[in-house]
Amino acid sequence: MTGEIEVKNNQVRSMHPQKFAMWLFLVSVIMIFVSLSSAYIVKKSIGEWVYVDFPPLFKYTTFVIILSSVSMHFALISAKRNNIKNIRIGLAVTAVLAIIFIVGQLKAWGQLVEAGHYFVGNPAGSFIYIFTGLHVVHLVGAIIFLFIVLAKAFKYQVHSKSMVRIEMCTTFWHFLGGLWLYLYLFLIFNN
Repeated sequence: MTGEIEVKNNQVRSMHPQKFAMWLFLVSVIMIFVSLSSAYIVKKSIGEWVYVDFPPLFKYTTFVIILSSVSMHFALISAKRNNIKNIRIGLAVTAVLAIIFIVGQLKAWGQLVEAGHYFVGNPAGSFIYIFTGLHVVHLVGAIIFLFIVLAKAFKYQVHSKSMVRIEMCTTFWHFLGGLWLYLYLFLIFNN
């Protein structure tokens, strides 16, 4: 080759700039949680660690976040098929499940407090609040994005020829679902 990029069938591979920006954002979120995971392991090895009983609600919120990924994927498939009614249903169900997840997380924090685990004091409890709190903050951002896509769906602007928004929202949503599963398992196995 003479320094030129080989192009198959005259097609240049590229990514939508908004999708690229979103992927950069997701990488930065991964870096935050990897750093926190590392800090958790280091702090645990130092000592002063008191075992924390996980709130039972975490199991239920985990199930809720998995269901929300299913409903979000349903909305994406519906968009590919130009089924506007099902796009709206899938996005609305996802939004409701997300709100249920957040309420469940807040109630789980209440269970932590009832068990005597506060944000300050035991590092194990502090990390649980930090991990779950940061996840909820990102989820709130995703819910805002979800409502934007839902509004576009009601204006008939989400369909097979206009997929960027719903694809980005779905990617972000699945990412947050996967992130929650990682956090949940990480905290269980490293507590």
